Amino acid sequence: MLLKGKAWKFGDDISTDLICPGRYFHLRSNLEELAKHVLEDADPQFAQKMSKGDFVVAGKNFGLGSSREHAPTIIKIAGVSAVLAKSFARIFYRNAINIGLPLVECDTDRIDNGDELEVDLEKGLVKDLTKGIEIKVIPLPRAMINILNDGGLLAHLEKHGDFKLD
Repeated sequence: MLLKGKAWKFGDDISTDLICPGRYFHLRSNLEELAKHVLEDADPQFAQKMSKGDFVVAGKNFGLGSSREHAPTIIKIAGVSAVLAKSFARIFYRNAINIGLPLVECDTDRIDNGDELEVDLEKGLVKDLTKGIEIKVIPLPRAMINILNDGGLLAHLEKHGDFKLD
């Protein structure tokens, strides 16, 4: 899985409240509308300025806070192709993979806002095309790549298992 886009840089400890502001909780049944406010409290212009395929790049502990699936879901709906961070909150990580949002754990210090990136999830390689540098990461396990390629855990189970959504 090869992804290309622009980096949108954030810092450490980006919580699910920063990703999905609580004042819009009434929109939780309209995820498309809620996605228009993704990361609004961290960068008020992010949702309007980012383009489909761009990357969220952050520091340590991305996605800390509540276990709501809304946070990774609206990141995906907004068009972000993957989140790159030094580390992720455990529940956020599981929710993201389950809904088909790729996460890449890597050293993000040399990536700047606006850099053009190419991410190869299978090879475990991030290329910063703006700077001409490569950042090695631990490749995702084949099982996770398959889940992501199928669009998330439920889609994967429907496709390959005996689980059916009726």
